[in-house]
Amino acid sequence: MAEEERARDVARIREELKEVELLVPLEMYLAAGVRIGTRMKSAFMKRFIYGVRPDGLHLLDVQETDRRLRIAARFIARYEPSRVVVVSARQYGYRPVQRFCAFTGCVPIVGRFPPGALTNPKLPNYVEADLLIATDPRVDTQAISEAARIGIPVVAFCDTDSPIEYVDLIIPANNRGRKALALLYWLLARQVLRERGELPPTGELPVPPEDFEAKVLVTGEIV
Repeated sequence: MAEEERARDVARIREELKEVELLVPLEMYLAAGVRIGTRMKSAFMKRFIYGVRPDGLHLLDVQETDRRLRIAARFIARYEPSRVVVVSARQYGYRPVQRFCAFTGCVPIVGRFPPGALTNPKLPNYVEADLLIATDPRVDTQAISEAARIGIPVVAFCDTDSPIEYVDLIIPANNRGRKALALLYWLLARQVLRERGELPPTGELPVPPEDFEAKVLVTGEIV
Protein backbone atom coordinates (compact mmCIF):
# COMPACT_ATOMS: atom_id res chain seq x y z
CA MET A 1 0.00 0.00 0.00
CA ALA A 2 2.83 2.36 0.88
CA GLU A 3 4.40 1.77 -2.54
CA GLU A 4 1.10 2.59 -4.26
CA GLU A 5 0.78 5.82 -2.29
CA ARG A 6 4.37 6.74 -3.12
CA ALA A 7 3.73 6.10 -6.83
CA ARG A 8 0.63 8.30 -6.77
CA ASP A 9 2.60 10.97 -4.92
CA VAL A 10 5.38 10.93 -7.50
CA ALA A 11 2.86 11.10 -10.36
CA ARG A 12 1.06 14.06 -8.79
CA ILE A 13 4.29 15.99 -8.21
CA ARG A 14 5.51 15.23 -11.72
CA GLU A 15 2.30 16.64 -13.13
CA GLU A 16 2.75 19.85 -11.16
CA LEU A 17 6.41 20.17 -12.11
CA LYS A 18 5.45 19.80 -15.79
CA GLU A 19 8.59 19.98 -17.90
CA VAL A 20 10.86 21.48 -15.23
CA GLU A 21 14.22 19.70 -15.18
CA LEU A 22 15.41 19.18 -11.63
CA LEU A 23 19.03 19.00 -10.53
CA VAL A 24 18.48 15.32 -9.69
CA PRO A 25 15.59 12.95 -10.39
CA LEU A 26 12.53 13.67 -8.26
CA GLU A 27 12.83 10.23 -6.66
CA MET A 28 16.18 11.24 -5.11
CA TYR A 29 14.60 14.24 -3.39
CA LEU A 30 11.73 12.09 -2.12
CA ALA A 31 13.93 9.19 -0.96
CA ALA A 32 16.14 11.58 1.03
CA GLY A 33 13.12 13.20 2.66
CA VAL A 34 14.15 16.66 1.49
CA ARG A 35 10.56 17.92 1.38
CA ILE A 36 9.44 16.50 4.75
CA GLY A 37 8.91 19.30 7.24
CA THR A 38 7.58 19.37 10.78
CA ARG A 39 4.08 19.49 12.24
CA MET A 40 4.60 23.18 12.86
CA LYS A 41 4.74 25.96 10.30
CA SER A 42 5.71 29.59 10.60
CA ALA A 43 3.90 32.38 8.82
CA PHE A 44 7.13 33.15 6.97
CA MET A 45 7.52 29.62 5.60
CA LYS A 46 3.87 29.11 4.63
CA ARG A 47 4.50 30.11 1.01
CA PHE A 48 6.98 27.22 0.58
CA ILE A 49 4.60 24.54 1.89
CA TYR A 50 3.12 22.17 -0.69
CA GLY A 51 0.70 20.24 1.50
CA VAL A 52 0.22 18.22 4.69
CA ARG A 53 0.58 14.46 5.17
CA PRO A 54 -2.08 12.45 7.03
CA ASP A 55 0.30 12.27 10.02
CA GLY A 56 0.37 16.07 10.21
CA LEU A 57 3.84 16.64 8.77
CA HIS A 58 3.97 19.59 6.39
CA LEU A 59 5.52 19.05 2.97
CA LEU A 60 7.78 21.55 1.25
CA ASP A 61 7.71 22.43 -2.44
CA VAL A 62 10.48 20.41 -4.13
CA GLN A 63 10.51 22.64 -7.17
CA GLU A 64 11.18 25.70 -5.01
CA THR A 65 13.93 23.86 -3.13
CA ASP A 66 15.57 22.96 -6.42
CA ARG A 67 15.21 26.49 -7.84
CA ARG A 68 16.71 28.09 -4.77
CA LEU A 69 19.62 25.65 -4.66
CA ARG A 70 20.52 26.95 -8.13
CA ILE A 71 20.18 30.57 -7.05
CA ALA A 72 22.24 29.95 -3.90
CA ALA A 73 25.00 28.26 -5.91
CA ARG A 74 25.26 31.21 -8.31
CA PHE A 75 25.39 33.56 -5.34
CA ILE A 76 28.00 31.55 -3.40
CA ALA A 77 30.19 31.16 -6.49
CA ARG A 78 30.75 34.92 -6.60
CA TYR A 79 32.62 34.91 -3.29
CA GLU A 80 36.19 34.06 -2.41
CA PRO A 81 35.84 30.57 -0.85
CA SER A 82 38.10 31.36 2.10
CA ARG A 83 35.66 34.11 3.13
CA VAL A 84 32.55 31.92 3.03
CA VAL A 85 31.75 30.37 6.41
CA VAL A 86 29.45 27.34 6.64
CA VAL A 87 28.01 26.43 10.04
CA SER A 88 26.05 23.59 11.60
CA ALA A 89 25.19 23.16 15.25
CA ARG A 90 23.18 20.07 14.28
CA GLN A 91 25.16 16.81 14.46
CA TYR A 92 23.65 15.47 11.24
CA GLY A 93 25.02 18.56 9.54
CA TYR A 94 28.65 18.15 10.67
CA ARG A 95 29.80 15.80 7.92
CA PRO A 96 27.75 17.40 5.11
CA VAL A 97 29.24 20.79 5.95
CA GLN A 98 32.77 19.43 6.18
CA ARG A 99 32.46 17.58 2.86
CA PHE A 100 30.91 20.63 1.18
CA CYS A 101 33.84 22.74 2.36
CA ALA A 102 36.39 20.12 1.31
CA PHE A 103 35.11 20.38 -2.26
CA THR A 104 34.48 24.12 -2.39
CA GLY A 105 37.25 25.55 -0.21
CA CYS A 106 34.82 27.28 2.15
CA VAL A 107 35.39 27.46 5.91
CA PRO A 108 33.47 24.95 8.10
CA ILE A 109 32.47 25.62 11.69
CA VAL A 110 30.54 22.70 13.16
CA GLY A 111 29.30 22.08 16.66
CA ARG A 112 29.10 24.96 19.09
CA PHE A 113 29.74 28.25 17.30
CA PRO A 114 32.44 30.19 19.20
CA PRO A 115 30.99 33.58 20.19
CA GLY A 116 32.87 36.37 18.46
CA ALA A 117 34.21 34.14 15.67
CA LEU A 118 32.87 36.61 13.10
CA THR A 119 32.96 39.81 15.14
CA ASN A 120 36.06 39.83 17.36
CA PRO A 121 39.39 40.03 15.46
CA LYS A 122 41.30 39.53 18.72
CA LEU A 123 40.12 35.94 19.08
CA PRO A 124 42.38 33.13 17.80
CA ASN A 125 39.42 31.51 16.00
CA TYR A 126 38.27 34.74 14.33
CA VAL A 127 37.29 34.36 10.67
CA GLU A 128 36.94 37.22 8.20
CA ALA A 129 33.74 36.39 6.37
CA ASP A 130 31.80 37.89 3.49
CA LEU A 131 29.03 35.28 3.44
CA LEU A 132 27.47 32.84 5.92
CA ILE A 133 25.73 29.57 5.05
CA ALA A 134 23.67 28.16 7.92
CA THR A 135 22.27 24.65 8.21
CA ASP A 136 19.40 25.50 10.56
CA PRO A 137 18.50 29.04 11.70
CA ARG A 138 16.89 27.66 14.86
CA VAL A 139 20.16 26.33 16.26
CA ASP A 140 22.69 28.43 14.31
CA THR A 141 21.42 31.63 15.93
CA GLN A 142 24.78 32.83 17.26
CA ALA A 143 26.42 32.68 13.84
CA ILE A 144 23.46 34.34 12.12
CA SER A 145 23.24 37.16 14.66
CA GLU A 146 26.96 37.83 14.25
CA ALA A 147 26.60 37.86 10.47
CA ALA A 148 23.80 40.41 10.83
CA ARG A 149 25.96 42.51 13.13
CA ILE A 150 28.79 42.77 10.61
CA GLY A 151 26.40 43.16 7.69
CA ILE A 152 27.13 40.07 5.62
CA PRO A 153 24.42 38.05 3.80
CA VAL A 154 23.09 34.76 5.11
CA VAL A 155 22.00 31.74 3.08
CA ALA A 156 20.15 29.11 5.13
CA PHE A 157 18.28 25.84 4.81
CA CYS A 158 14.89 26.56 6.40
CA ASP A 159 12.30 24.01 7.53
CA THR A 160 8.57 24.64 7.82
CA ASP A 161 8.95 26.03 11.35
CA SER A 162 12.27 27.87 10.95
CA PRO A 163 12.72 31.46 12.08
CA ILE A 164 14.01 33.50 9.14
CA GLU A 165 15.14 36.73 10.80
CA TYR A 166 18.40 37.91 9.18
CA VAL A 167 18.22 35.16 6.52
CA ASP A 168 18.68 36.75 3.09
CA LEU A 169 18.26 33.64 0.93
CA ILE A 170 15.97 30.86 2.12
CA ILE A 171 16.39 27.34 0.77
CA PRO A 172 13.22 25.53 1.91
CA ALA A 173 14.19 22.01 2.95
CA ASN A 174 14.29 19.40 5.68
CA ASN A 175 17.24 20.66 7.72
CA ARG A 176 17.09 17.93 10.38
CA GLY A 177 17.28 14.71 8.37
CA ARG A 178 20.57 12.85 7.91
CA LYS A 179 19.93 11.86 4.29
CA ALA A 180 18.29 15.18 3.43
CA LEU A 181 21.25 17.24 4.62
CA ALA A 182 23.68 14.97 2.78
CA LEU A 183 21.84 15.38 -0.52
CA LEU A 184 21.34 19.13 -0.06
CA TYR A 185 25.00 19.88 0.61
CA TRP A 186 26.11 17.46 -2.12
CA LEU A 187 23.89 19.23 -4.64
CA LEU A 188 25.01 22.66 -3.45
CA ALA A 189 28.68 21.68 -3.72
CA ARG A 190 28.20 20.28 -7.22
CA GLN A 191 26.29 23.33 -8.37
CA VAL A 192 28.79 25.80 -6.89
CA LEU A 193 31.63 24.05 -8.72
CA ARG A 194 29.62 24.12 -11.94
CA GLU A 195 28.95 27.84 -11.51
CA ARG A 196 32.66 28.50 -10.94
CA GLY A 197 33.55 26.52 -14.04
CA GLU A 198 35.49 23.97 -12.00
CA LEU A 199 33.03 21.35 -13.23
CA PRO A 200 31.40 21.30 -16.68
CA PRO A 201 27.68 22.26 -16.78
CA THR A 202 26.73 18.60 -16.47
CA GLY A 203 29.80 17.53 -14.50
CA GLU A 204 29.52 15.35 -11.40
CA LEU A 205 31.32 15.20 -8.09
CA PRO A 206 33.64 12.19 -7.78
CA VAL A 207 31.59 10.90 -4.84
CA PRO A 208 27.86 10.11 -4.41
CA PRO A 209 25.55 11.91 -1.95
CA GLU A 210 26.05 9.07 0.53
CA ASP A 211 29.64 10.26 1.00
CA PHE A 212 28.23 13.43 2.57
CA GLU A 213 26.01 11.51 4.97
CA ALA A 214 26.68 11.48 8.71
CA LYS A 215 27.48 7.99 9.95
CA VAL A 216 25.77 6.60 13.04
CA LEU A 217 27.99 4.09 14.85
CA VAL A 218 26.70 1.06 16.75
CA THR A 219 27.39 2.99 19.94
CA GLY A 220 25.02 5.72 18.79
CA GLU A 221 27.83 8.17 18.15
CA ILE A 222 27.43 10.33 15.03
CA VAL A 223 30.51 10.95 12.87
